[in-house]
Amino acid sequence: MTYDLAIIGGGPAGVAAGVYASRKRLKTVFIAREFGGQSTVSDGIENWIGTIKISGADLAKNLEAHLRAYADDILDIKAGETVTSVVKIPLSKGGETHADVAGVVSPLEKGVPHSDVTYQAKTVLVTAGSARRKLEVKGADALEHKGLTYCASCDGPLFADMDVAVVGGGNAGFESAAQLLAYAKSVTLLNRGDDFKADPVTVKKVLAHPKMKAILGAEILEVKGDTFVTGLVYQTKESGGSKELPVQGIFVEIGSSPATDLLDGLVELTPYKQVIVDPKTQQTSQKGIWAAGDCTDGLYHQNNIAAGDAVKALEDIYLYLHAS
Repeated sequence: MTYDLAIIGGGPAGVAAGVYASRKRLKTVFIAREFGGQSTVSDGIENWIGTIKISGADLAKNLEAHLRAYADDILDIKAGETVTSVVKIPLSKGGETHADVAGVVSPLEKGVPHSDVTYQAKTVLVTAGSARRKLEVKGADALEHKGLTYCASCDGPLFADMDVAVVGGGNAGFESAAQLLAYAKSVTLLNRGDDFKADPVTVKKVLAHPKMKAILGAEILEVKGDTFVTGLVYQTKESGGSKELPVQGIFVEIGSSPATDLLDGLVELTPYKQVIVDPKTQQTSQKGIWAAGDCTDGLYHQNNIAAGDAVKALEDIYLYLHAS
């Protein structure tokens, strides 16, 4: 069969779109390897609107439950599947096109793909998210979520009145530092390069804060701690050896990898592989394909924003299908 819509991704963006698709009676195939997105690893999310505090695991359960409650005979939920590609194929009439979504069924209990399946839809909404680039140094894996985190907006308030470090000198790093200055006792930003990549105006403003300092040319060697982060070890060209920075929190902002390989050659991407979208409608450069959430070039990436952008896309998709 040909669906009205294919939604790819099970985070807040995908689920928000799925609920709206059901309410608008759009026959939809919802394809997600898992529910929850990046936040599933968080112990406590305090900025999900309407919920004072919730764990990432519970958020994932709530998202799935909400979606399934509205599924009825409208949403065809394909959990545990990974989409490998999206292509455009012609319809038999009128010369229009729709999407041919090729997926790989991946049983969660085995974690390995075993068969190819294909779905056809008139429209596609990609909410596939992204994966944070990890800090690959000694101690980082063992202390992840034990003081080492990848989301200042999620976890910043947990480090009130503590000394923290931010790793990364791009806009994301400085924006995280700016958020942390509202809570932390001190914030030290460590940048591997000799120059910051963030906008000069942002750099100047953040570094002017009395609780803020930065270290250029810093190579992170180790994350220290037993049951919780106690510091990090770094070196610079001028240090003549390693130095330890005592901190209770480490926020890593060294980039992310958007899950956009499935759109390779089909839509316009940024040099960082983010999907370029119209911020008014979330439409991509390819007719019939929309995107929302962390896989896009949106200026800010957070759960609430992803959900809102996906709803915006769904409203536009409905008009595309029924009013154009």
